Amino acid sequence: MSSYLEASARQRLSRLFDAGSFEEFIAPEERVVSPHLAPLNLAVAFDDGVAVGRARLDGAGVFVAAQEGGFMGGAVGEVHGAKLVGMLRRAAAERAHAVVLLLDSGGVRLHEANAGLIGVSEVMRAVLDARAAGVPVIALIGGSNGAFGGMGIVARCANAVLMSEEGRLAMSGPEVIETASGVEEFDSRDRALVWRTSGGKHRYLLGDCQAIVADRVADFRQAALDAIARVRGAPVELTLEGLEDEQQLLSERVAAFGALRDPIEIWTALGMDEAAAIPMLEIDEFIEAARPHRLGAN
Repeated sequence: MSSYLEASARQRLSRLFDAGSFEEFIAPEERVVSPHLAPLNLAVAFDDGVAVGRARLDGAGVFVAAQEGGFMGGAVGEVHGAKLVGMLRRAAAERAHAVVLLLDSGGVRLHEANAGLIGVSEVMRAVLDARAAGVPVIALIGGSNGAFGGMGIVARCANAVLMSEEGRLAMSGPEVIETASGVEEFDSRDRALVWRTSGGKHRYLLGDCQAIVADRVADFRQAALDAIARVRGAPVELTLEGLEDEQQLLSERVAAFGALRDPIEIWTALGMDEAAAIPMLEIDEFIEAARPHRLGAN
């Protein structure tokens, strides 16, 4: 199987990293499960929907995490979040070559919302602590659940975000927006609109992800290698000024595109020719067409 989208979390780990190199922390046989699900008569998973550990990527030692979208949509609960935090803290303490996060999550697990929210906030802090320790953190998004809610924020805390066209990245999911603001604001049943709004091509054009790749595990592997090399070659210090500059860019983006109702209108405003045809372009064609118009490319 070459498709990243169709692979499970553990299949992604076995195929993206050097063969046989993954060493899991808190493996399923230890049966560390969420304490909040059984009282609700809900099924548990012995890895609580995330595998964490270390592996080798082209020979280099990296720390890794892979969320399993097939268990509760990859949602974060108390144990799930704690495993991510522990892995990140260990990576920072050992000054790892890099951390690679294989994100596939709808956000916080509503069944344990308070614990999940705290967990996500701790993951964000741990990502920034790892970066401050000089450890590149790379987020990969290509699973069926994308990276939404708190995990969408975690992704944007990383040094680099790598996506496929099929991956999605956003703060709120389509159903959440529709429930809160009505179908007139966002029709979650319009799958083409959903993917135009949160999919990889749109995020790449807006500068929210640093690379877009085809839906192949090998392509994600090479993109991760490239991203780690770039970050290690030109480390960026986390500063208040940098955060303020990023906020200014976001403010300018809202001012420029806030009144537009469809991503196709944004693509047109960016100068893309035949913007409506962008969803049909192959990735290589899209990257070539997008390069001159992508926000932050210069």
